[in-house]
Amino acid sequence: MKHLLRLAMLPIALLAFTPAHSADLKKGEQLFNNNCISCHAAHFGNNGSDIFTRPNHRVTSLVGLKKQVIRCRDNLGLTWFDEDVDDVVAYLNARYYKFKK
Repeated sequence: MKHLLRLAMLPIALLAFTPAHSADLKKGEQLFNNNCISCHAAHFGNNGSDIFTRPNHRVTSLVGLKKQVIRCRDNLGLTWFDEDVDDVVAYLNARYYKFKK
């Protein structure tokens, strides 16, 4: 029974934004620019930042932002480490969202 409880809690632990490393905003920006911006621009025009600044954006928390970055990573088939995801989340949060940790 203990094992089932641990397994049930695993997704929650994976979604928490508590990077073991110090997030690298420059690396997050570079990863975002190299892998994400073209898709965002194709769907939202201009430089793609409208996805973050539109009034009805879906991301409403830091955990939600991380889930969305993971969803995009998986949809694009990127082979990012957890640290890469954390770097992109930290960059997007610093640049657009300003969620409190």
